[in-house]
Amino acid sequence: MLLHVRQVLTPDEVRQAREILSDAPWGDGRITAGSQSAQAKNNEQLPEACEATRAVQQLLLRGLERHPLFFSAALPKQISPPLFNRYGGSANSFGNHVDSAVRYLGNGAGRVRTDISCTLFLSNPAEYDGGELMVEDTFGEQRVKLPAGDLVLYPGTSVHRVEPVTRGHRVASYFWIQSMVRSDEQRRLLFDMDNHLRRLRSSAHLGETDPSVIGLTSTYHNLLRLWLDV
Repeated sequence: MLLHVRQVLTPDEVRQAREILSDAPWGDGRITAGSQSAQAKNNEQLPEACEATRAVQQLLLRGLERHPLFFSAALPKQISPPLFNRYGGSANSFGNHVDSAVRYLGNGAGRVRTDISCTLFLSNPAEYDGGELMVEDTFGEQRVKLPAGDLVLYPGTSVHRVEPVTRGHRVASYFWIQSMVRSDEQRRLLFDMDNHLRRLRSSAHLGETDPSVIGLTSTYHNLLRLWLDV
């Protein structure tokens, strides 16, 4: 499932993040790439332990926590600490690659199975040319270029790339999620069912107390019990 999640960060939060990142110590993005990805990666990245990284991480994580659509789609068990990259000038692209199945966290904090890959855009499309995130899925190649503050999530199994940035700079955050539901197909079914239930619960004709709504809610939670890995 490839999903556009709107307004994870407010315009004011995007402005705060950009101000913090404008003076941050950007370095070679290949420092966190595996041996195969390093051959395709040509961008800049913030060090994981720097003060700017930690400050914007907190902004982003607060945005995720309050977003019901994100939780419904991802059913997160663990979120890797968000990282930040920048494309532009001579460091402007990332060729086709697939993310590693496991992300090891720093300081012996454990590891995350990368069920879901996420990119949150911090630059608006008008600020740069190129820089589209290209994701291969079952429906072909998807082109993603979103407003600042918006997020795209997609299966960690997908081959993807970032097209060359030919004007300006593309700043974004990226991270991975280990979901409580490992299967992308099962997550998609649960997400669709949850969305339909939300509409039924808010319907003037049915509402929260209608027996059919209660029954479908029970079915949704029973499927969660069947498929959850907690």
